[in-house]
Amino acid sequence: MSQYNKSMDTRPLAERQRPERLDDIVGQEHLVSEGKIIREMIKRDQPTSLILWGPPGSGKTTLARIIARETGAEFVELSAVTSGKADVVKVIEHAEQNQRLEMRTILFVDEIHRFNKAQQDAFLPHVESGVITLIGATTENPSFEVINPLLSRSRVLVLEPLSKDEIVHIIKRAAKDEKLTAKKLPASSIDLIAELSGGDARVALGNLELSKQLAGRKTITKSVVETAAQSKVPGYDKTGETHYNVISAFIKSMRGSDPTAALYYLARMLQAGEDPKFIARRMVIFASEDIGIAAPAALNLAVSTFLAVERIGLPEAEYNLFHCATVLAKAPKSREVADAMSSARATAKEYPDLSVPLHLRNAPTKLMKDLGYGKGTKWQAGFKHPKGFLPDEIKDMDFFN
Repeated sequence: MSQYNKSMDTRPLAERQRPERLDDIVGQEHLVSEGKIIREMIKRDQPTSLILWGPPGSGKTTLARIIARETGAEFVELSAVTSGKADVVKVIEHAEQNQRLEMRTILFVDEIHRFNKAQQDAFLPHVESGVITLIGATTENPSFEVINPLLSRSRVLVLEPLSKDEIVHIIKRAAKDEKLTAKKLPASSIDLIAELSGGDARVALGNLELSKQLAGRKTITKSVVETAAQSKVPGYDKTGETHYNVISAFIKSMRGSDPTAALYYLARMLQAGEDPKFIARRMVIFASEDIGIAAPAALNLAVSTFLAVERIGLPEAEYNLFHCATVLAKAPKSREVADAMSSARATAKEYPDLSVPLHLRNAPTKLMKDLGYGKGTKWQAGFKHPKGFLPDEIKDMDFFN
C-alpha cells in the first residue's frame, strides 16, 4: 500500500493493526510458538476444524485469517449474530464449487455459540466431507454452548486474555506506526491504556485512537485517556485473581447467610461485565451443595434463574439473579447432601466391585428366581428387606451419621 493510500486508510486503528503473519502475533505462545499446534498446522499445510475459545480481543479472528492466508484457503466469515440459514447455504454452495476446483474453504463463524442446535447441526456433514474447514470463535464455554457432535469433529483451543505487558507492546507498535512520539504519548498514558483494556487488544487500540483524536496536537495525558475510555482503573479483572476472590466472597456470603454482602459482590461482578451464566451456574451448584435438603426448592429456583438468564439476557435478567441470590443467602443451610456425596464417592472408590446382593437383583427368568434373585423383595412403598440393601462388606455403613 502506498504512503498516500496509508494516509487515506479510514479503517479503525484496531483493523489497521491486525497482524497478517503468524510471527506478528502478540501473545498466545502456547498456540503459535515453535512446535505448537497452530504453527505446526500451518507448517504442514493441514488446516483442521477448530473452536477458538477466548475473551474478546484475544486474537480469535486474527488467527483464523492467518491460518487461511498461510494455507492458501479462501476465507469466508459469518457472524452468528447476523447470519441465518440462507447465508450458511450460500457459503456451503460456494465451498462445494471451490472443492471441485481443488480449492480449500475456511469458514469462520464468529460467536458460534449464538447459533442454535439445528444451525450448528447443519455444518456437520460438510465438515465431515471436507467441503469446509470450520473455525468457530466463542467467548462462552463450548462445553455448554457448542453441540457435542461438532466438538468431537473439532479441536478446542483456549486463548488467554493478553497480559498487560503484551497490550503495552501492541500499543507501542501502533504508536510507532502512527508516528506518536514519547512526548505525544508518555509511558504513563500507555500504561493506563493497557490497564483499562482488560486484556482486550481491540479495546486498547480503540482507546488509543480516540485519545489521539481528543488530544489533537496536545499531549495524550492520563486525563485524556480516562475521558476516551469513559472509565477509571477497574477494580475487577474477569480473568485474574480478583475474579476468583470476588466469586469466592459471593459464595461465602450466601453460605454465611449475609444477603447484603452477597448482593454487593453480585453487583460488582455484573458491573465489571462478568458472564451472568457463570454466576447462575455457581448458584445452581450452591443450591445443592450448601442448602440441599434444608430447602429443596432452592435448586428449582436456581435452575429457573439460569434458564431465565439464558433466555432473557441482561439487563433484565439482573432481577432474576438478585432474586435468586437473596433467597439462597436467606435460606436455611445444610451440608448433608454434600457430605453424604463425599462419603459415597469415597466408599465406591474403595469398594468398586462388590457384588449386588441376590435379593436386590432383577429376576426376569425362572432360573434366576430359583437361584434366589429378588428373593423376599416386595413391591410396596417403604419396604425394608430384612437383609438390607448394601453388600455384606459394608452393610453397617451410614453416610448420614
